[in-house]
Amino acid sequence: MRRILFIGAEALPFAATGGLGDVLGSLPAEIQQAGGENVDVRVIMPLYKAVSDSFRAQMTTIYESTVRLGWRQIYVGIRALKYKGVTYYFVDNEQYFGRDGKLYGHFDDAERYAYFCEAALSCLPYIDFVPDVLHAHDWQAALAIIYLKLKYKGDWRYGRVKTVFTIHNIEYQGKYDPYILGNIFGIDEKHLGLMTYDNCINLMKAAIECCDMVSTVSPTYASEIKDPTFSHGLHHQLIKEQNKLRGILNGIDYDLYNPETDPVITAKYSAKAPAKKAANKKALQQELALPVRDDVPMVALISRLVSHKGLDLFTPIADKLLEDDIQLVVLGMGDQNYEDFMHGLEERHRDKVRSLILYNRDTSKKIYAACDIFLMPSKSEPCGLSQMIASRYGAIPVVRETGGLYDSIKPYYEVDGEMFGNGFTFANYSADELFERTNAAISLWRDKATRRKLVMKIMKTDFSWGASAEKYLQMYDELF
Repeated sequence: MRRILFIGAEALPFAATGGLGDVLGSLPAEIQQAGGENVDVRVIMPLYKAVSDSFRAQMTTIYESTVRLGWRQIYVGIRALKYKGVTYYFVDNEQYFGRDGKLYGHFDDAERYAYFCEAALSCLPYIDFVPDVLHAHDWQAALAIIYLKLKYKGDWRYGRVKTVFTIHNIEYQGKYDPYILGNIFGIDEKHLGLMTYDNCINLMKAAIECCDMVSTVSPTYASEIKDPTFSHGLHHQLIKEQNKLRGILNGIDYDLYNPETDPVITAKYSAKAPAKKAANKKALQQELALPVRDDVPMVALISRLVSHKGLDLFTPIADKLLEDDIQLVVLGMGDQNYEDFMHGLEERHRDKVRSLILYNRDTSKKIYAACDIFLMPSKSEPCGLSQMIASRYGAIPVVRETGGLYDSIKPYYEVDGEMFGNGFTFANYSADELFERTNAAISLWRDKATRRKLVMKIMKTDFSWGASAEKYLQMYDELF
């Protein structure tokens, strides 16, 4: 039996801020199911204050001790529970993780996640789970791979452990001043060359160098990040290590995102019986005080309101787009200038636009279920889940051909009555192309027969984790 341990900073439904949480909340169970009795998959993450009391009540404390980090001796507790057939371990330390508000962005994140990685590694022999594969996700877990290489390589209990490092978003690399190498990370200065890149500590770079395999969350993104346009400076390291670079497209949790069973939406529906999707559109129009009309396409944008999500393409064309008879619903938070723009857009088009400057998962699912067309014009997108969720709920996606968007959404066309593709795509980072493809989607929507056929095809596109889980198992096999 092969033992696999995922280590990462978040996982649904316990505590999550984005796509990483979706992955660690669903992929481990899919790999467990795909591997059956041949694998034992487990996950370790911090026990944040955000983890609900209902989950805490199900946890068992299985280990308590201390770990040494630099000059500090720090308490560590390990709690455990089963979720979807997978054991989840939680690193308990109130000083680092018992905080209100955001999971990341604290002044001492370097110390918090160094502690997390050290605690996770040190407890493994005592909880009787030293893995065959340690699979670390993003910079917050990078030090687990680095510590394994530098501090634990002489310990026979860890001698067979192979390592995988997954890059979910290369923009966030864990960069720090070299001054903290020993004091915070507890790493000797003789390893400064390993730990630094462009004159600063770079945890992602060091993990890439130390690990046995590097993966990203889509095949196209694995290729893109070797290009300086996408690499945020790490292309030299990735080109050097390209023989161990793999790209596997993420999936989505088909239980969490299921219009047939979703308790949040007004009316349940499916690809075989999509008619009740219209009831969700009507309910959202009523909730948002938009004109209740079934003859007008509802366009949605659910995104962080930042330029690299394509907001600098959307803002120049928004008013022109709204000259057509459409409705627009925006959900998201981000840069002040884009938030202000969305407020202004609503003021200029009171009977057509609603800008919800917030993020709420239940609200997002209501919008997915209600909207007809979904915009995702990202400048870069490692994988993207929103285009998959929107498709699952029967919205026609309009996306730019980058990263996982390129791998998951293929352009619609017809030949001799046969329909190909599952959305509308554009290649160049161009506001004009976004405008033209959005208008093409709107035109198709107004052709009821073609719309019905395309929506059914979109909803039947398989974005589940099944195929991806098999590819992860194949990648693990390559390590041995």
